[in-house]
Amino acid sequence: MRIVIIGGVAAGMSAATRLRRLQEDAEIIVVERGEHVSFANCGLPYHLGGVIENRSALLLQTPESLAARFRIDVRVRTEARAIHPAERTVELRLPDGTVESLGYDELVLTPGAAPVRPPIPGIEHALTLRDVTDLDQIIDAAEDAAEAVVIGAGFIGVEVAENLVARGISVHLVEAAGHVIAPLDPEMAEPGPLPVARQRRGPEAALDGGRDR
Repeated sequence: MRIVIIGGVAAGMSAATRLRRLQEDAEIIVVERGEHVSFANCGLPYHLGGVIENRSALLLQTPESLAARFRIDVRVRTEARAIHPAERTVELRLPDGTVESLGYDELVLTPGAAPVRPPIPGIEHALTLRDVTDLDQIIDAAEDAAEAVVIGAGFIGVEVAENLVARGISVHLVEAAGHVIAPLDPEMAEPGPLPVARQRRGPEAALDGGRDR
């Protein structure tokens, strides 16, 4: 049996390793469009601020280690372009740009998501943080930066703001909702302590940022 998984990282690799335990003799192929198939998502902001000093600490597994330990065939920089259910094939674009067809017996879809880019002028110049490649770009941009705007005050946005401040950058944190970190109750996310945070060189927060003025 050949099982093809489209998308790596947390969901894809969890599915792949679980399937290996359930199907010892199956051929398992993971197709990942990005450069890294397994990395510490939650650690990305903390490498930006230097809390996690070594970039290599973010990379949990490689195609080589996954092949050696779990006999999983991981193909990075390989994009699934089309699925043909009748033929039970996936059309792949390989790292060199060529296209090939890969057959499957079972197909698992774990493609992840893309960062939301609000439809505002100049958004094409904004950087997003989704993977290690995005992080590399932000670190390069932060080298000579004195001021930054972080759009989105969820967990990742707040952590990015915190770690930019740690780099000595003045940060403006913008959130469309009425308080930061939406899963929290409003009482737990009250912006009252912000003046204290500013005294500690913390980020400046602008809430209700998505409302028309």
